[in-house]
Amino acid sequence: MAGPVATALASLTLRGRCLVAAGLTLLLLGVLLGETPLVQVAVFVLALPLLSAVAVARHRFRVAARRTVTPARVPRGRDAEVLLELSNAGRGTGGLWLLAETVPPELGPGPQFVVDRLPGGRAAALRYRVHGGRRGRHRLGPLRLRLVDPFGLVLRSVVGADTASLVVVPRVVPLGPGGPGGGHGGGGSGARRSIAVHGEDDVSTRPYREGDDLRKVHWRATARSGELMVRLEERPWRAQATLLLDTRTRAHLLARPAPADRRAPAGPDAPPPDSLEWLVEAAASIGTELVARGATLRVVTEAGELTAAQAGAGLGPVELLDVLATVTPSRLAGLAPGLGVLSRAAGEGPVVALLGAVGPEDAAELARVRSGPAADLAVLVDVGSWADADGARRRRPVGAAARAELTRQQDAAADLLRAAGWQVAVAGATDSVADVWARVARPAAVAGGLR
Repeated sequence: MAGPVATALASLTLRGRCLVAAGLTLLLLGVLLGETPLVQVAVFVLALPLLSAVAVARHRFRVAARRTVTPARVPRGRDAEVLLELSNAGRGTGGLWLLAETVPPELGPGPQFVVDRLPGGRAAALRYRVHGGRRGRHRLGPLRLRLVDPFGLVLRSVVGADTASLVVVPRVVPLGPGGPGGGHGGGGSGARRSIAVHGEDDVSTRPYREGDDLRKVHWRATARSGELMVRLEERPWRAQATLLLDTRTRAHLLARPAPADRRAPAGPDAPPPDSLEWLVEAAASIGTELVARGATLRVVTEAGELTAAQAGAGLGPVELLDVLATVTPSRLAGLAPGLGVLSRAAGEGPVVALLGAVGPEDAAELARVRSGPAADLAVLVDVGSWADADGARRRRPVGAAARAELTRQQDAAADLLRAAGWQVAVAGATDSVADVWARVARPAAVAGGLR
């Protein structure tokens, strides 16, 4: 019993320590003054924490906890409800239990509960809500149980091992028609490029781009226009689509985490906190739309491909959100590693490049990798606009000279991509994903002959 009692005595509460200090003081005064009643009171005061420690040490309990998270996957900004079923697996009645649930700060404050004298074999249902304020896979639990004696002098703490997970995925914004495979209603299996092939004079053509197959040069159109033209052949679009997602730390203006006591819950309609979160939500929305149209979707970052559970298969809508939920900023300086994967993965299907702060060197490298007949789209984030958006104090400051240089580099990159045949749109902090998609997708639909 010495071991458990010593442990319990080491777990004295502030009230218990004060009582021990008062007892020792009374005992010292009683001995010095020769007052026997004072010594007797001191002995009683000192005995009370000891008896409480023995009572807590002798208490045997077995507690089981089980969590049910509803729903187990929530979009950023939404809430989930947690049902915590606490069972007394022992035979005896429990004492006064103080329960504290471990919750990541990104999901809100950890709830606390008080359960008094739960009978053996019985269970108590406890509920609380968490707020999906930040993307990722979060762990709920373990449960910390504190047993307190009736006088509040001794506290015994036990930590469980049971946990449950909650996945906070990026939000998906409904997008309008247009873009790759937008065609007549955006159907996936039957979506084809509406290119006239009724005769030699009706063949659709476009200007030659570096990397085009010379066998596709349309000589009659070339002679008529005075510049080299290539033939656009009718073919199904739905073979594949690829998203290129720029997650480099240096390419974004990232928000610093706010202290837990100052963090305001972000509602479902709150704008993304920084440029990277905007791009991740754009990838989720555009990728979901392309999959709905029948595309086999692949997602590539500067570090490599985000793979599906089944090797070689495209990402489904659920897998897409799951892999994007865990995307974090990378420390890579350039896009080169990801572009090497992109050149092998994209094939002839369209590419949608979602880029942070890029310069003409990055754009030239991307254009070299993708200089073919596909109708590729690029969204460039105006990173400097996030310096003036809501929550700017939580981001790195950007000086006027730095913002001017960012704008110059972005304009040069956009011009270079347009010259290579890309459809380009620039997204600011106040722009929605749906609005930017409408700007960048409509020219792509027209260029591909879509209505």
